[in-house]
Amino acid sequence: MDAHNRWFILLTVFVALLLAVMPLPINWLWFRPAFCALLVIFWTTRMPQELGVGFAWMVGLVEDLVTGSTLGAHALALAVLAYFSLLTYRRTRAFNPGQQLMWVFVLVGIHQLLGNWVHSLAGKPVPGLTFLWPALTTALLWPLVTPWLHGMASRLRIR
Repeated sequence: MDAHNRWFILLTVFVALLLAVMPLPINWLWFRPAFCALLVIFWTTRMPQELGVGFAWMVGLVEDLVTGSTLGAHALALAVLAYFSLLTYRRTRAFNPGQQLMWVFVLVGIHQLLGNWVHSLAGKPVPGLTFLWPALTTALLWPLVTPWLHGMASRLRIR
């Protein structure tokens, strides 16, 4: 990877963090995609030797700070998500878009489940399965965002 092009990875994380705190109408809050989770899946799948669990942990820690969440909730959830992404990245590269969409739903669902578990330990439980809505919206966003990210990463020769 060209070291001078690492700025693009940081830029994508910065944009994801901005989108994570962007004001939304109260009715739409449960449908906000997990932008940081989407990027962790993308970058760990694209660059498994360079970006892994540590990268995901740092992104999650910054997301915890930016969103005011329980410290460590996103960090733990994104680290586990990166671990599963790294375990399966060879297989998921061969998946067709529908299979990738379902795999992203499962990964982000695990991410949301862990985040909800940490929040419930802190005394802030989420009723029912409402916490899974971001997994669905993130999975639906996956086929729209990843071609653009792949194109930009290829153009910038980020491998």
